[in-house]
Amino acid sequence: MNAQRSPVLRRIGLTCMVCGLALAAAGTVGLALGSSDLGFSGVWRVLTGKEPPDSTIASIVWNLRFPRVMLAAVVGATLSLGGLVFQALLRNPLAEPYILGISGGSAVGAIAGILLGMARAGIALMAFSGSAGTLLLVLVLSSGRGPARTDTLLLAGVMVNAFCSAVIMFLVSLTQDARLHNILFWIMGDLSMSGGRAVLYLALSVAPCMVVVFVLARPMNLLLLGQESAAHMGVNVRAVTVTLLLLTSFMVSATVSHCGLVGFVGLVMPHLFRMVLGPDHRVLVPTCLLGGGTYMVVCDLIARTLPEQGEMPVGVVTALVGAPLFVVLLKRSAR
Repeated sequence: MNAQRSPVLRRIGLTCMVCGLALAAAGTVGLALGSSDLGFSGVWRVLTGKEPPDSTIASIVWNLRFPRVMLAAVVGATLSLGGLVFQALLRNPLAEPYILGISGGSAVGAIAGILLGMARAGIALMAFSGSAGTLLLVLVLSSGRGPARTDTLLLAGVMVNAFCSAVIMFLVSLTQDARLHNILFWIMGDLSMSGGRAVLYLALSVAPCMVVVFVLARPMNLLLLGQESAAHMGVNVRAVTVTLLLLTSFMVSATVSHCGLVGFVGLVMPHLFRMVLGPDHRVLVPTCLLGGGTYMVVCDLIARTLPEQGEMPVGVVTALVGAPLFVVLLKRSAR
């Protein structure tokens, strides 16, 4: 048993070290670059305590850029892990949190909370209620005797997601005041409203879910063989499936309530890492967490530095980068 585990542990350690260094490098660049170019030397002085805490540079780093970099890392890790979970459950490399309407339901709840003038906690609760409602609806539509079939879940998710998109457009059409611009910007993915305390609460809320997903990595490996084969190998297919769906819906709804809809992260990153590292979820789960966080930090850096004035929604960057990248990955996997 130890001989079988040691190669896996070595692979996990090696990939975590590489992805962790990449995340640290991306985070450092994210702290240094922006509308005010602080330079790496300025960031180093702040991080080492050589810069006075009440200086302008320290204020920019700790109050503005550090929370935003942390939020981008948490959001990227969560969406990447969510895509990995859905691809394992549906045995479909095109699956991601949007495919079952989880993100769409979260957005419906969050927009309703915004229109009702709720605080961030209320918006987060509305987002989770929307995701839980859409998840329940998908499970009911795909339910039958025995575990739900993956193709039925997929079709039900597509239908529910289309309905949620229509509801979002309906709610936006009812808005006639200044909130319309904020809602539209938020729908495309917005990391600009990132406070240190809010980012901390988000990280603490999704971290236990990530740990549970890692614990269930082996059952996810067995689910790739099919639900019947996994059940014969001792996996409680229904319990594992429902647990992973609930955890993923909670994580996605928490991120949606903070930054809106960000696409292609949960689609591209798991597919990329699976092509490089293979199908073992014990390796893929920590890799998607660190690699997805790195990818989102880089995309957010592009979103706030590329325009000459202001910034663009990060969801625009993830779509512009993710869509061509995914086409390339599909071509390579087809060969």
